Order: sequence, then C-alpha cells, then structure tokens
Amino acid sequence: MESKQAFVVQEGGRLDRLLTHHIAQSRNQVEQLIKEGMVTVDGKTITKTGYKLKAGVTIAYTFKEVVPKEPVAIDFDVEVIYEDDHLLVVNKPAGLVVHPAPSVKEPTLVDWLMHRGISLSTIAGEERHGIVHRIDKETTGALVIAKTNEAHVHLSEQLRDKSMGRYYLALIDYPLKSSGIVDKPIGRNRNNRLKMDIVAEGKEAMSAFYKLAESEKQIELIAVKLFTGRTHQIRVHLQSLGRHILGDALYGFKSKQDTIDRVYLHAYKLYLTHPVTNQAMSFIAPLFPDMQNFIDQNFNEGEIYEKINPNVIDDYFRTVTERL
Repeated sequence: MESKQAFVVQEGGRLDRLLTHHIAQSRNQVEQLIKEGMVTVDGKTITKTGYKLKAGVTIAYTFKEVVPKEPVAIDFDVEVIYEDDHLLVVNKPAGLVVHPAPSVKEPTLVDWLMHRGISLSTIAGEERHGIVHRIDKETTGALVIAKTNEAHVHLSEQLRDKSMGRYYLALIDYPLKSSGIVDKPIGRNRNNRLKMDIVAEGKEAMSAFYKLAESEKQIELIAVKLFTGRTHQIRVHLQSLGRHILGDALYGFKSKQDTIDRVYLHAYKLYLTHPVTNQAMSFIAPLFPDMQNFIDQNFNEGEIYEKINPNVIDDYFRTVTERL
C-alpha cells in the first residue's frame, strides 16, 4: 500500500529544497525519496535532486508503506503510554537504541515496533520506520512514533514549528547558579567524533534550564525545555556551564564512589496536537526505578513531587517562552 500526496509550486527553485520545506523532513531523507523514483513533476518521474522547477508545476510524492521484514529476536518490552490508529507514545528505557544503523548490533526500538506488528510510516527511510524524533541510547522517556505517513508529516511539521515538544528532568552534579537560557551553537567535537561541542560554526541551539531542588550532597534536580533538537544538546549546554548529568561520563561526570551506570536524563512530558483530530494532547512518562529511587533517597519527597507536578512544570518556562 502506498500514500501519495501532491502540491503546486508557488515559487521556483530546486526540487530537493522545495520538497524538504513542504514535508518538513531532513534534506537527506528527501534526497533518498527522489533518488528512489518516488517523486514526479507534472506526472514525470524525476530522480535528480537539484532539478530546477518553475512556479505552477505540480510535485507529487509517494511514501511506501512498511513491508514486514524477518522478525528480530526480541527479549524485552517497552511501556506504551498511548496508542491509536495514527500514533504511538512509548516510555523508552535506558540502553535501547531508537533505530537501526550499521554500528548498532543489538535490537532497536524500531525492531520492537515491527516485532509487535505495528504498521509504521516510511517517510524517514527504511531504517527509521515511524520515527519522528529520537532520544539518545541512555536517555529515557517519552517518544512519539507515527503509524502512517500522513501522521508523520503533521507531527514533523509540529516539531519544526515547535508546537510539539518535551520537558526533561535531569540530575546534575552541582547546582546551577540560576535558572535561565543557554543559546550556544553546537557542532561535532573536533577531537572526539563521539562528542558534540560548542563551536562557532555549529547549528543554532537553545535550551532553558530551571532549578527544581538541591540535595544535601549538592546534587540538583532540574527541568529542561529544548527550543532546538541538536544531538546531545542538553548534555553539551550543561557542560558549557561546568555542570554534568549524573552518569554522563562522556561529557565529564566523574565519581569513584558512584555506581550510576547511565545518564540520568528523562523526557518527562510530551505535548503535541493530534495529527488527525487536531486535539491538544500531553503525555507523562513515569521515571524508571533507578532514577526514581535515587531521587527518593536524596531529596525531600514532598517537595520533589510538588515541583514535578505535570500541571506546574509548564509554568516554569512560560515566561521564558514569551520573551522569545
């Protein structure tokens, strides 16, 4: 089964650029779509990504639905927070990679989705079925998956115009001086390809941090809102402030006495507009036991749960958002 959509070009330009803007996907994903012969201009299949277009022509593009592959052995399960015919929201556990890649040997979230028999969109390419956005392997929390290409397009547009987003909770190794915004460009670290860094020629990146509570050991629980979605963004921006997430050895967290074996960063609340019903929706991803137990052991329980109340957490960033 295939999903075909079309639109009329209002201003001339390159095919890949016009299509990238229209379907709100990365240039690489759009180039793949064109090269696979899934795009036509006035009924003619075009496989040249830089093909020049004039205003008034009609671009049509087709997304193939997922063809089930041989099942991968899956020995784990993932908590489903919400599911309907168009989308799925899960609470991703630590240690689970979101989608397959040449360097990934273990089963991924995409493998689990296909093992579960879920029909998924293919707009993001064969290895990223349904994946609208991603979170790092060791990060936990809310993740939305598109079941159809229509849902994928609408959710991607929301990601692009920032009407969809997430609030994170993080435990850091030393309190921030104050709540506030970090607006620093991020690019690949010149000395370590596994890391990102603050670099002048990097891509725009903006994060807001809010101080929630300090423990007697000067560990702090913070809330984070992203205005952009760069790789390792929260971790890099915290490092630029001389702070590190507990368990994040890659970016500098060090403690010989500590037994934390993963990054204590959790995508706590996800908000979006349903791609078909246009209903405003929000979802809470419960903390996993390791991070939950650490908080219970190190912070005042009554104070913490007042401050991470889902109905309150939005207000922390409202004033910041209104200034942008």
